[in-house]
Amino acid sequence: MAARAKVAASKKAKPKKVTAAPALQVSNPNKVFWPDEGYTKGNLADFYREVFPLLKPFVDDRILTLERCPDGMSGSCFYQKEKPDSMPAGTPTKRLANASGTRKSTNYVVGGSLETQIAMVNLGCIPVHVTGSRAGNFPKPDWICFDLDPGTGKFSDAAKAGLIVKEALDALELKSFPKTSGSRGLHVFVPIKVGPSSDDVLLFAEKLVARLAVEHPKELTVEHAIADRGDRVYLDPFRNGAVQTVVTPYSVRRKAHAPFSMPLSWDEVKPSLDPTTFNLGNFRERLKRKDPWADFFKSRQNFAVAAKRLK
Repeated sequence: MAARAKVAASKKAKPKKVTAAPALQVSNPNKVFWPDEGYTKGNLADFYREVFPLLKPFVDDRILTLERCPDGMSGSCFYQKEKPDSMPAGTPTKRLANASGTRKSTNYVVGGSLETQIAMVNLGCIPVHVTGSRAGNFPKPDWICFDLDPGTGKFSDAAKAGLIVKEALDALELKSFPKTSGSRGLHVFVPIKVGPSSDDVLLFAEKLVARLAVEHPKELTVEHAIADRGDRVYLDPFRNGAVQTVVTPYSVRRKAHAPFSMPLSWDEVKPSLDPTTFNLGNFRERLKRKDPWADFFKSRQNFAVAAKRLK
């Protein structure tokens, strides 16, 4: 009942209007993206303007994949990797060779500026999808990512699984950082020093989650087929692939209540947590608190040492 009350209150706390410079404005700002809550395209742009100082470290020089939802919750979405011609002149890009398909290469958008972020909102991009590598270091990531997807659809199960993952990472002497996915799951990130390839990091993540699934067969799984997972939590290591992406902290999701991916401290990761309470209507209250990921990029760790410990 308390969780529902929080969500209901958030619907009334509409984001305030923010006056933006012409280059940071969006067309049709009053277009409703979340009909049930009344949040608009302009509200989404205002959110990203305000949180951008916190978002910037996670998108700076990062390769992006655009998920475009021009009608918000009311329409369909599509993914776009090639930079749209309608984006501002001078938008940073990174051209990468394609491993398959008819196109030899893709010219990806590279994040880092508020102008790029608002231009993406203008195209209907609600979440922000980034690679683990920065464009300048591609394909050498500076984090390891674990995506925990509960088969039951309950965040409580993802939270319990997250604590198991944390225990394993602690045993490897790796400091980890949790966040809500903005949907039903949990993301666990480990900042690392640049050096290993994305293939190295992916293999490490695959080995770790496979071991955890064997040790906790009733709670965790690495089964690719959804039908074979049952009610277990799927431990997805594949966000670590070279051009695979994951949503950033503070990434808004195309879900009811307009939730966003919220960085957490580990003592907040509890089965009772309702991730939808972090949303467009109340984000300012949360941002008044200390950032639990403030030292994320100051905590880069030695991957090679951790890989030896895993063996």
